[in-house]
Amino acid sequence: MRYVSGQDRDQTALFPLSLEDLVPADHPCRVIEAFVGMLDLAELGLAHALLGRTGRPPHDPADLLKLYLYGYLNQVRSSRRLERECQRNVELMWLLGRLAPEHKTIANFRRHNGLALQRAGAGLVRFCQQTGVVKGHWVAVDGSKFQAVASGKAVVRAADVEPKLARLEERIAHYLAQLDAADSLESDSPIDRSKVQQALEQLRQRREVLVETGRELAAGKRTHLVTSEPDARVMRGVGPGYNLQTVVDGHSAMIVTHALINEATDNRQLQPMAEAAAQALQVQTLDVLADAGYSNGAQAAALEAQALFAHVPANRAVNTQGDGTLLPRTAFTYDPRADAMTCPEGKALTRKQVVRRDHAVIYQAREQDCQSCPLKPGCTNKKRRLVTRHLHEDALQRMSQRATPEAMRKRRCTVEHPFAGLKYRIFGHPRLLMRGLAGAAAEMAIATTVWNLKRAMAMLGAQEMAWKLAV
Repeated sequence: MRYVSGQDRDQTALFPLSLEDLVPADHPCRVIEAFVGMLDLAELGLAHALLGRTGRPPHDPADLLKLYLYGYLNQVRSSRRLERECQRNVELMWLLGRLAPEHKTIANFRRHNGLALQRAGAGLVRFCQQTGVVKGHWVAVDGSKFQAVASGKAVVRAADVEPKLARLEERIAHYLAQLDAADSLESDSPIDRSKVQQALEQLRQRREVLVETGRELAAGKRTHLVTSEPDARVMRGVGPGYNLQTVVDGHSAMIVTHALINEATDNRQLQPMAEAAAQALQVQTLDVLADAGYSNGAQAAALEAQALFAHVPANRAVNTQGDGTLLPRTAFTYDPRADAMTCPEGKALTRKQVVRRDHAVIYQAREQDCQSCPLKPGCTNKKRRLVTRHLHEDALQRMSQRATPEAMRKRRCTVEHPFAGLKYRIFGHPRLLMRGLAGAAAEMAIATTVWNLKRAMAMLGAQEMAWKLAV
């Protein structure tokens, strides 16, 4: 008996294997090839999609798009790692025709084609809708935080500015002293003057950034800044990062549309994401499910006017006065004809003022009514009771009534799935590689497109999908 042996490296074959023989018919590479072949690259706006008459021939943007789709599909996002894979990976040899672009070319493609990459993803969504994979009957909206390139050490708050400036001044003084020492010594001095000068210039640049940061913090424009990546914001549990907003189809769990923002909260994203989903799906009416973090009466009213119906639990403030034992606002009824509130004792509360910032109207009772009311000890600790009502209270109530327990269960089962896939099946680790909002958005455009490719292949099968894309 002997071990199974492989082929002799020096053995020649009369009929050598072709790359085509090494890639199965149902391989994802064939889906990527068919998908990119379906796209109009010039219409997408990809750089070098139209060749010039002169100059050195560039790499085909179709090849670089295939390379990135394959890389993210296999958790390979670094341009240097993609360069190495092109030189040793048989699947990439088949996909790119044995081309091996250098890492700078690969990195520049992703950096300069952010909007075009988003348009490519939108083209895949349209294809999946035409084939019936995406139904578009209802969608779920949610957000998740992704860590930026910048670390927590780059975060500067108002209290940190002065100590950091003091340390920088000390280091600058130290390097200036080194330069003076180098001038006083002979030419064979062990001090490298050029390196000291270079370090000094870097410190001066950091000082300018820190001074500008202090000015913005002092002016109250921000509570903190990320000095190495100003677009990033500090997100709870993540540090410097970005907030990915996704709209997910209820039937296929495919991401219909997405947006990367640098706001930590979601309460202003309901309307823009719902409108973007309706535009992507080309539908006149749509049910939009979201959690209480998206509660926004003004946006719910605006969406209803467009036949886009939000299913969101109302996120209302709790009356904490009197240890939370005082009468809640729900004990008061609103009379739209008189524009007044009525208390449980039948007394009227008239409009006092409008707080535009909070989208609320404040109603107040008469002081004499409250003083003689038997319910006053359990109603208010003040001389009179004040009750707030949302400017779009009716829309807020309808939105909350649509948010049934069954709708919220469907939302959780639908919208959380893609986040786990993006973070741990595509990114490998939920940290971005590109600095700035534009760079992070380009990365996210590739990642969401790859997620949709995976979902479509799971539902249609890779071979059938490649065939449909090629038709």
